[in-house]
Amino acid sequence: MTKSKNKTIETSASVEDFLGAIDNPKRKLDSLVINELMCKLTGETPKMWGKSIVGFGTYHYRYDSGREGDFMKVGFSPRKQNLTLYIMPGFERYGDLMGKLGKYKIGKSCLYINKLEDINQDILSVLIQSSYDYMTIKYG
Repeated sequence: MTKSKNKTIETSASVEDFLGAIDNPKRKLDSLVINELMCKLTGETPKMWGKSIVGFGTYHYRYDSGREGDFMKVGFSPRKQNLTLYIMPGFERYGDLMGKLGKYKIGKSCLYINKLEDINQDILSVLIQSSYDYMTIKYG
């Protein structure tokens, strides 16, 4: 079996220092709110993944090819263009929630939000909790 050499791995860098260094005041405030929300919902201590992602929990994956590795269960990154949330199972299973969430864009496992006011934060909480629970049940 091949252990994956992910570019994005858990580090010992300070989440507090990372969030404190965000230049854009609005992005910083939104990031602090998301960090607190994810802490509360997951019960996990936030960890830095790579240089710019705050992640919560870990899971071990193994593909049929034999490739395997570790990654966060949920997380976020305060990018310059948007706040990116990592919803690891993707969004297909969350159709009802996505319809009520508000203004956003998605990638495979990425939820892109311009600002928290654009979305329903109660629905976002359910989405984060559901995603985290799914990853915990599936991977432990």
